[in-house]
Amino acid sequence: MTHKSGYVNIIGNPNVGKSTLMNVLVGEKLSIITSKAQTTRHRILGIVNQEEYQVIFSDTPGIIHAPAYKMHEVMNSHIRTALIDADLIIYVVDVSDKVSHEENVMRLKEAGLPVFVVLNKIDLSSQEEVAILINHWKSVLPEARVYPISASHRFNTEGLMELILEVLPESPPYFPKDELTDKSMRFFVSEIIREKILLHYKQEIPYSVEVAVDSYEESEKLIKIEAHLYVARESQKAIIIGKNGAAIKRVGTDARIDMEEFIGKKVFLQLSVKVMKDWRDNETLLRRFGYETE
Repeated sequence: MTHKSGYVNIIGNPNVGKSTLMNVLVGEKLSIITSKAQTTRHRILGIVNQEEYQVIFSDTPGIIHAPAYKMHEVMNSHIRTALIDADLIIYVVDVSDKVSHEENVMRLKEAGLPVFVVLNKIDLSSQEEVAILINHWKSVLPEARVYPISASHRFNTEGLMELILEVLPESPPYFPKDELTDKSMRFFVSEIIREKILLHYKQEIPYSVEVAVDSYEESEKLIKIEAHLYVARESQKAIIIGKNGAAIKRVGTDARIDMEEFIGKKVFLQLSVKVMKDWRDNETLLRRFGYETE
């Protein structure tokens, strides 16, 4: 029996549903999903194992065309890596997205890799509009396969997986067959907290916050976690904490519930807030927070 293995890198502009598609294909919630743009900050691997294949999916940050901070530049560097080490690129497009794809298309052509253009959220458009988009992308990227889906409704996603397996090369597995991801439990704990911040706060606050897990102590029945939320200004700290600590308590409660479901154990979670001015432009701090600066 032949065995297939390969890297499938998922890229696209912010807020097109990349993370939803990643989670559906992997079968686990590994990437944050919210309605806000620029939700994904790190490159996350999700590994699907079967006896006859291993597919390594990579969810990358959305492409930021005008980086405002060093952090954005680091996030964009993941896109460059994704266009080098892949066996297949999945370029996700929101069917209602009106932004220009010219620069991204140029990158895809230069990469010289197999490409699937996945038209996501087709449940929000008519069949006629979807047909027009399919023809448009076939003309823009003639070598690519164009595939319409709705990731949130899991429409056509099984068929997409079958097409992916057709493209992957014969190869032994790259990772042990029992591995699901390359990230640590500490990473997912910090991402769960950050997801709650994205959901509970408005405007610039979620984009000014970074989460660092400083302590993760596991016993047979309980996991004790201490995490700091880093913000850029004192005014942001006050908003994160809220009146009488109500806002941060809500974040902690919601995060703890998700952690217990994800880990399968009771969790004691302690959160505190620190001000770290200009952390998004500080290479030393970015490395501390897990951003792999070049």
